Amino acid sequence: MDFIGIDIGSTAAKVVALGTREMRFALPTGWSGPETARAIRERLEAAGIRLNDSFVVSTGYGRRAVDFANRQVTEITCHAAGCANMYPNAVIIDVGGQDTKAIRLREGIVDDFLMNDKCSAGTGKFIEVMANRLGLEIDALFGLAERGEALSISSLCTVFAESEVTGYIGAGRRREDIAAGVVDSVAAKVAQLAWKLLPERDVLLTGGLSHLPYFADTLGRKLKHPVLCVPDGRYAGAYGAALLAGREMQA
Repeated sequence: MDFIGIDIGSTAAKVVALGTREMRFALPTGWSGPETARAIRERLEAAGIRLNDSFVVSTGYGRRAVDFANRQVTEITCHAAGCANMYPNAVIIDVGGQDTKAIRLREGIVDDFLMNDKCSAGTGKFIEVMANRLGLEIDALFGLAERGEALSISSLCTVFAESEVTGYIGAGRRREDIAAGVVDSVAAKVAQLAWKLLPERDVLLTGGLSHLPYFADTLGRKLKHPVLCVPDGRYAGAYGAALLAGREMQA
């Protein structure tokens, strides 16, 4: 029996399989959730996983597109399940493409959570837009930011913030300083959301930015609390979904 967790986000889809075959992989979400789900199914079956003999939990922005899922579960629950074993009392911060979530755990159970889904200025989409404006890949933007002095980017709206960046570019400001300003702006907005759930013993960074220690350090300075990068944190939601699939079968 295999237990499959599928986390289809707005930018990337992550898959974790536990049980008789253990594997994980990620692929771009693309423009169509159902097409992404079909690609995931084909890859799992090519690896020898028989979905009819498996239990599948889907989560994320596109969870309803997974027509072969046995159950759909929210990202809040799945990220909590993915971190609870190692960090039962923690605040989990997930900066996603379309929203940012802060989740507080007490003894491994979700105690409270907050979401920012009204504005993209504190999300991965904002970083993607600004990286494109600077002619950079996202990881390259963070690499430049580490060498820069942050310029102020104060607009709460992505469109107006992009105008600020355009102004800096037109004025000939260093790209490193603009990149640092972008990262600083996102970290400030994420911290504004997450600080309401502090203090906690552990503050964890999951999701698409969790492999970037510079962002974790910047966010930690804003929160005045260390922020840990969870190993393979981009898979936290999918891993939690796979664990929940296993529990469902054992119930």
